[in-house]
Amino acid sequence: MSTDYKDTVFLPKTDFPMRGGLPKKEPEILQHWSDIGLFEKLRAQSKGREKFTLHDGPPYANGHLHMGHALNKVLKDVINRSQQMMGKDAHYVPGWDCHGLPIEWKVEEGYRARGQDKDEVPVVEFRQECREFADKWINIQIEEFKRLGIEADWEKPYRTMDFASEALIVKEMGKFLMNKGLYMGTKAVLWSVVEKTALADAEVEYHELKSPTIWVRFPVASSNHELLEGASIVIWTTTPWTIPANRAVARGEEFEYVVYEVTELGENSLAKVGERLVLNRELSEQVRIDAKIEAWKERGVVSDLSGVTLNHPLGGLVGAEGGFDYQVPLLTADFVTNDAGTGFVHIAPSHGADDNELGRQHGLEVPMMIDEGGVYYDHVPFFAGACVYTQEGKAGDANGRVIKALIETGAMLAKGSMRHSYPHSWRSKAPLVFRSTPQWFISMETNDLRKKALKAIDDTRFIPEKGSNRLYKMIEGRPDWCVSRQRVWGVPLPIFMEKKTGEPLRDQKVVDRIVAAFNEEGGDAWFSSDPSRFLGNDYNPDDFEQIQDVIEVWFDSGSTHSFVLEARPELKWPADLYLEGSDQHRGWFHTSLLESAGTRGRAPYDAVLTHGFVLDNKGRKMSKSLGNITAPAEINSRYGADILRLWVVASDYSQDLRVGDEILKFQADAYRRLRNTLRFLLGSLSEFSEAERLPIAEMPELEQWVLHRLSELDGVVRKSCEDYDFHAMFQALHNFCALDLSAFYLDIRKDALYCDAADNLERRACRTIIDILFDSLTAWLAPILCFTTEEAWLARGKTSEAESVHLRAFPEIPSEWQNDALASRWDSVREVRRVVTGAIEVLRSEKKIGSSLQARPAVYINRNELLTAIGDLDMADICITSQIELVNADAPEEAYRLNDVDGVGVVVDTAEGEKCERCWKVLPDVGSHPHAEGTCSRCADVLS
Repeated sequence: MSTDYKDTVFLPKTDFPMRGGLPKKEPEILQHWSDIGLFEKLRAQSKGREKFTLHDGPPYANGHLHMGHALNKVLKDVINRSQQMMGKDAHYVPGWDCHGLPIEWKVEEGYRARGQDKDEVPVVEFRQECREFADKWINIQIEEFKRLGIEADWEKPYRTMDFASEALIVKEMGKFLMNKGLYMGTKAVLWSVVEKTALADAEVEYHELKSPTIWVRFPVASSNHELLEGASIVIWTTTPWTIPANRAVARGEEFEYVVYEVTELGENSLAKVGERLVLNRELSEQVRIDAKIEAWKERGVVSDLSGVTLNHPLGGLVGAEGGFDYQVPLLTADFVTNDAGTGFVHIAPSHGADDNELGRQHGLEVPMMIDEGGVYYDHVPFFAGACVYTQEGKAGDANGRVIKALIETGAMLAKGSMRHSYPHSWRSKAPLVFRSTPQWFISMETNDLRKKALKAIDDTRFIPEKGSNRLYKMIEGRPDWCVSRQRVWGVPLPIFMEKKTGEPLRDQKVVDRIVAAFNEEGGDAWFSSDPSRFLGNDYNPDDFEQIQDVIEVWFDSGSTHSFVLEARPELKWPADLYLEGSDQHRGWFHTSLLESAGTRGRAPYDAVLTHGFVLDNKGRKMSKSLGNITAPAEINSRYGADILRLWVVASDYSQDLRVGDEILKFQADAYRRLRNTLRFLLGSLSEFSEAERLPIAEMPELEQWVLHRLSELDGVVRKSCEDYDFHAMFQALHNFCALDLSAFYLDIRKDALYCDAADNLERRACRTIIDILFDSLTAWLAPILCFTTEEAWLARGKTSEAESVHLRAFPEIPSEWQNDALASRWDSVREVRRVVTGAIEVLRSEKKIGSSLQARPAVYINRNELLTAIGDLDMADICITSQIELVNADAPEEAYRLNDVDGVGVVVDTAEGEKCERCWKVLPDVGSHPHAEGTCSRCADVLS
């Protein structure tokens, strides 16, 4: 009969459960952090350290968190925690964007639902509703961020709507006013007729739109070329409604322009036999097809198009009272391409950015054509009252009325339709128009703003590096910055316009009074105060117009460095790092750079890190219509926040990231491997004491190899943290736990841990190493698995050293632990071991043996360097067999081999002897120890 020796074996003991139960456990840990005042303790601990400042790009305060928020904030938290544990003071201040159209739109929706007119509500009252709306969502988002394990100064976040913030935003705008970088100009800007405001590039998204297409004749009025007499230059456009605003036609410099005479027409063609049309040769054939012209003949190439003037195509329109009876010039422009169209572009300076710039260069009129609601002004001949887009964002009657008028004047050559990418408002989803309107701009040239910004980009570290080129190109070619918005919920534009001169008042005392008032009452003071409060006794309010626009929100967020980094002594300016999604090259990175370069001559950051977007598991953008949205709250309740955090670092976040059930299950499996490693370490350390610790100098070689691996990992971890490359860090730590520990070191040492005597040197060495491993891994993994490592640390009971794992530093790994020669030797040993375990696994799969301890492999080795590496090592223990035979000879033909390990072959036989009832090894001496029935000599000695 066998004897039960289970109680004599040192099996792992721990209260750290195998199953994480994270959805229930994590809130308990959050409460623990709150109870001990973790954030305050971190700050006290960090006093006097080098500061690390990651400046938070403000999310918008108008809804629950989505996966983009989670990715962004988790990555920031991992960086902050890692920098803190590398000995810095990583004080993280979260912030929120609170102003702007999305919130104003939501509040207006409430008015519309109640049948109220927003314009009848007092401005300050409306602004208060917006403030309350933002405040509500900030409080909700704070709790949702906390649930993700984000450690931050939640009691003192920054908000762009705080009075002090609004005051400093005004102060920053005042700097541009005073240095004359801020000016009023009439330019064509992207305009939402639904929201009745100009939009920034970052507020624009592109969707497919079906638009009418028209080919329009511009009859030549005068030229220096006889070929052009009686001819018409043809343009093509997808915006017929802009034709009334036409003030020129543009051509390319290098194109070949040909005069074609129509000789034969197709059915329903609007062309005329005998008429002459001027076109770019490369595009002419497609125009012939689109205009249903069966045949034409080439009359010649026009080599000189300088000095040509054209009649407006609506000239002579009945009912327009001569409003279009004028001529327009033919100009040269570098934006004319031969990708599509005719080679000529109709120029409406009121309704296009390129058109507007070309018009300014040539002194063209920039007529005010449509109002804020997208309707033609009363002064526009014939088309007064025509609507481009309705308040619902639908196409109005303007295109139809213009097309009909062009047919009546005989200017229409052809018409059709096409689907193309077109700018839409990201909020209302309505199509936008370019609209010429007086706006306030920050000049890119005044004070050399563009040059300063480009130099600042060169001086900034970008991760990944390609972000530098992307931002550089944007700044290099961007127009002046439109900073005014015709809305209510925002920081008022602090400008008084002198009625007599039309110039803004530039007086630092006035700016200072505005800043002081905003500090006391916020931006509401602008709307509730008499102008004399700001103008003082030096000016008569009747001589000035008080501008009612608000500052665009991108200037708000671009100014955060002034009222967060500079205003809070616990932080520093410039920030070490700005971190956001790659879309912020045209958003926050961009506007922060311009604002800071314009006021301080450099960027407000030393480094910029960008991450990708979150897609579903098929690589599609998440949307309600597709039903493919994965929400952070759902992951928290189902898997736990640590799984979400693991997904962030396990992914290559420099690219777009995919998430879905299968991906999260994969991460949950990886998490279990890490958790089981920590659990095994904890269990193996049961009752470990300092008296048991073995000095490093007395460690066996295998333990010294582990120490070497820890020294290598220390280098990887620290470099990854410096490079913000946590993907590499996670892979290194995961592979170390799975391959070096679970599948190798701990697998080998289980026998010594479980079965050797308590004072055995190998067992003491192993337990000492496991203690070092636990301390190292819990520290290195703490920034990533913030909840699980805290749970493990508390289970270890080392709170006398630190109340929280997050109050620890990364371990200082002694340089003498690195031993490359030893590592090389063990690489060779592991090569041999892989062949042995592979051979045993074949027998296990064939059910010939049940355990590797039942095997007795004969290992044939004909490589001297491998035999030298093995030396006097106990390969039976290393290969986890009961017995082993090493043979310095070529392996027989039937031996098991691995293609990537030369010179090693293995033949496996069954071990000789009986199975020890305590350690399960099969040895010849089992049963020969009467005082310990059924055991081997080692176990018998332990039992005695």
